[in-house]
Amino acid sequence: MYRFLLSRQWVILTLLAVLLIPTMIWLGFWQMHRYEERTARNDLVARALEAAPVAAESLTAPGEKITTRERYRTVTAKGRFDTDHEVVVRRRTDADDNIGYHVLTPFVLDDGKVMLVNRGWIPADGPSQTEYPDVPAPPRGEITVTGRLMPDETTEASGIKDLEGLPDRQIMLISSEQQAERLGAPVLGGYVVLKTPEPKGDTPEPIGRPGNENAALNFAYAIQWWLFAAAVPVGWWFLVRREQRDREAAENVEPTRTEPAAV
Repeated sequence: MYRFLLSRQWVILTLLAVLLIPTMIWLGFWQMHRYEERTARNDLVARALEAAPVAAESLTAPGEKITTRERYRTVTAKGRFDTDHEVVVRRRTDADDNIGYHVLTPFVLDDGKVMLVNRGWIPADGPSQTEYPDVPAPPRGEITVTGRLMPDETTEASGIKDLEGLPDRQIMLISSEQQAERLGAPVLGGYVVLKTPEPKGDTPEPIGRPGNENAALNFAYAIQWWLFAAAVPVGWWFLVRREQRDREAAENVEPTRTEPAAV
């Protein structure tokens, strides 16, 4: 009755269905894993942002790496900005995807150590970007700053290449190790995205707080893949039944009788 399933066409179709089912089930589990990862990351970021501010040196020290649990923690420090050794970070965008720079200013603490502070975004001056841009000055004298603690930037994490031969006082990635070499001073690991004091005027433009990743989308994709996996055998059986009905209908059709031609 279903001998047609042994035909080349149906063998290929059946094998394809057999392969699709586990593949779609695996994709559903992969999306669910991404959902759990993103949910955990969102929870971690939310806890870090809501935590009470602590002294920067309680979470980082020269040569130390910032862990995922320390990332985004609000830290405070007392000292002064060293604008003589300020640099800008190239190819950074604002909220509207305009290309410019991040302003990275050393902040000298009372004990002589240096904390790198990303003061925000400024627009690029012209298309060449070879000259040092006009950077608004930070507050002078001894002040207290607060900001979000961030790990050093790497090519692997950011996708940005650490190019050589850049114009003076311009960098591609924020690295406390490289800045310690340049400054000849002990630099705390990672850097801080400035929250307060807020810049006066329009620039540097403050860097917004991190948003939540869309974990719900991964959950929806997981359900979608599993529904697709369930639909494959249903669709296969529907095609088999339709093929069988078409074959039975073709067998039951009587041949058309023709009248003999008139002599």
